Amino acid sequence: MHKIVLAVTGASGSIYPKQIIEKLLSIHDQWQELAVVMTDNAKQVWETELDNKDYERLLHDPAHHITTWSVKDFLAPFASGSGKFNTMIIAPCSMGTLGRIANGVSSDLITRAADVILKERRKLICLVRDTPYNLIHIRNMETLTLAGGIICPATPSFYSKPTTIEEVAATVTDRVLDLAGLDIKTFRWGSSE
Repeated sequence: MHKIVLAVTGASGSIYPKQIIEKLLSIHDQWQELAVVMTDNAKQVWETELDNKDYERLLHDPAHHITTWSVKDFLAPFASGSGKFNTMIIAPCSMGTLGRIANGVSSDLITRAADVILKERRKLICLVRDTPYNLIHIRNMETLTLAGGIICPATPSFYSKPTTIEEVAATVTDRVLDLAGLDIKTFRWGSSE
């Protein structure tokens, strides 16, 4: 069973964590724990882009079995390798967050948790959304990749012929959940299903 940390930073792309949370809730039998850390900037961007505060409903409904943590709370179980969280998804991952992780700066719970995931040789997936990349971004992505992280740019695919923004975003979020090792129903190239 997966123990997952979902970190949401203030980069554009609030549709991605929204879909990831909703999809994880639909496959609750595949994970044991879901912990979410969301920055204040992430909340502001969510409200701007999605015109709602659905993160409050999604994250604070007791039926969802999600724990939420402040970016300043280093007592979270995933701030230590002994917490046994095996997957961390940062969606969207700002270039500032990526740079701090790549350079070993554990200044908040998100960067500390990523450091723990990497040192324990567990799965770190960074859904980077910035464009274009400058050389610093590229080098930080290289450093993170060499350390064992997975860089997953928010680059949609169009094989499935998406017709809505939600369907376009799903081509990215489904890829992230695939990378996390979860069994999801999604378009598969060459599949008849």
